[in-house]
Formats: sequence, structure tokens, C-alpha cells
Amino acid sequence: MKLILLFIVAYLLGSIPSGVWVGKLFFKKDIRQHGSGNTGTTNTFRVLGKTAGTIVLFMDILKGTLATCLPFIFHVTSINPLWFGVCAILGHTFPIFAGFKGGKAVATSAGMLLGFNPLFFVYSCIIFIVSLFCTSMVSLSSMISAVLITLSTIFLPYIAPSILPEPNWLLTIIAFLVSSFIFYRHKDNIKRIKDKTESRVPFGLNSSKKNN
Repeated sequence: MKLILLFIVAYLLGSIPSGVWVGKLFFKKDIRQHGSGNTGTTNTFRVLGKTAGTIVLFMDILKGTLATCLPFIFHVTSINPLWFGVCAILGHTFPIFAGFKGGKAVATSAGMLLGFNPLFFVYSCIIFIVSLFCTSMVSLSSMISAVLITLSTIFLPYIAPSILPEPNWLLTIIAFLVSSFIFYRHKDNIKRIKDKTESRVPFGLNSSKKNN
């Protein structure tokens, strides 16, 4: 019974629609009706600005982290904490508080990694930042990072055990499934990337400033 309740709590944490709530509470805007219509961090940055985007980013990361830490908080040792992170990801993607239409799960997945292994989280953030600097596209960087992080779960235990001490096939499977889902949710972005119409951030090697 305790496990079931914690799974529900993890899902509800993930279901908090950070972008929607911040937009409505402080800006009187529903970000689902602006920009890409997505409830996640990128659209929040685009519609509401840097401050709101940063707040939503940290909130979405925190959801995944808190959910993954639930078994540590409540002294549950019989199950891998990653399962609670998965519940938060499902909540973020299909939030009960926002009509089951949520974000693309990138930030909440990062939060799961932070709760599970902070050093691997930092490593993953570096991958994303480097990818973003090279591409200047959040969407493309998210997909590249998802692939590299999934591969890293396989190879890092053998080449950098200080970051990931041992193979964890559950982590690899979850990373692969999340990566597949990220690609699926970015299908419109992929089309825009092919058409060279995808939005770019104002920094990096291929920034919007350089393409104006």
C-alpha cells in the first residue's frame, strides 16, 4: 500500500503543470495558447521570458528529483528509485492537472537523473550545454543529448566509473524509452529542422543573431 501511494505521489508531482501555473498566476497568460502551445520550459522562455522560463525549468527538474528521492525520504529499499522518476515523467507528459496534455519530458527526466546520481546529472548537463552551443537549437540539442546520455549509461561504467560506477540496465532501458519518446514528441521540430525553419537561441555557433 505504501508503494502504491508513493507511486501516486510521484505521478502527481510530475503532473504539476509549472509553465501553465506560472503563466496564469503571474502573467495572466495560458502558454498553451501561445508559441508552440507546449507547456514546457522552451515555450515558457519563448512566451513569458527568461525569468519565467528559468523558474519553470527549475520547477520541472525539481519534480523529477523529488519523485526519485521519495523512496529515500520514506525509507523504501525494496524498489529501484528510478521507477518513481518514471512516474514523474509520465505525470509531466500526461498531467492530470492539465487535461493530460503536458511537456516533452526533457527537464523532468534530467531531474530524475539528479535524484538518482548527481554526478551523472552534471555530466548530462554538460552534454546538453555543448550540444546547444554547437546547434543553437533546444530541440536538436535535446535529441542529441538523449542519444548520447543513453549510450553513456552503457559505456561510462567501463571508461569513467567515477561518474557511473556500475552498469544499470534499468537506467539504460529507461533512457532508451525516454529518448524514443523525446524524438516522438519532437516530430514537428524535426520537420522544421529539415526545412531550416526551426527556432534558434540567440547564442552559440548557429545562433539566431548570426542567421539574421
